[in-house]
Amino acid sequence: MAYWHWIVLGIVLVIVEAFVPSFTIFWFGLAAVVVGALLWIGVPMELTAQIFAWAVLSCAFCALWFLVLKPRMRDKTTAGISREGVLGQIGQVVAVPGPDGLGRVRFSTPLLGDDEWPMRCSDPVQLGDRVIVVDITGNTLVVSRKPSSEVL
Repeated sequence: MAYWHWIVLGIVLVIVEAFVPSFTIFWFGLAAVVVGALLWIGVPMELTAQIFAWAVLSCAFCALWFLVLKPRMRDKTTAGISREGVLGQIGQVVAVPGPDGLGRVRFSTPLLGDDEWPMRCSDPVQLGDRVIVVDITGNTLVVSRKPSSEVL
């Protein structure tokens, strides 16, 4: 194949990416453009070598994206995301769980507009124990007992 065949294939694949929101086809298109560029600058390759180079570059670009770049691009802010803002917060037990499994936990600063929340805890807790929010179920916090060695 001539170099321009690979470049056109790469451009077509990149355009297809605009209609298929996977962000995977883009890397196959980028690999095709790279193979076309290598042919354009004069690197001699047979058709099988071209296809092999395209496959290897496509896999390398996909691996680079999914294993290195995408995890670093994750939004780590909790602004506007109530769940992520609540997880990991530490409160104090003000009512131990009753027979229905519900208790109450109080936070030093209000969470989502309230400083006391119903809670469920699988660990045995007593009044005054520190707990950490690990999940939210409906409007009930799922907490676990914070070990005393971690209490500040």
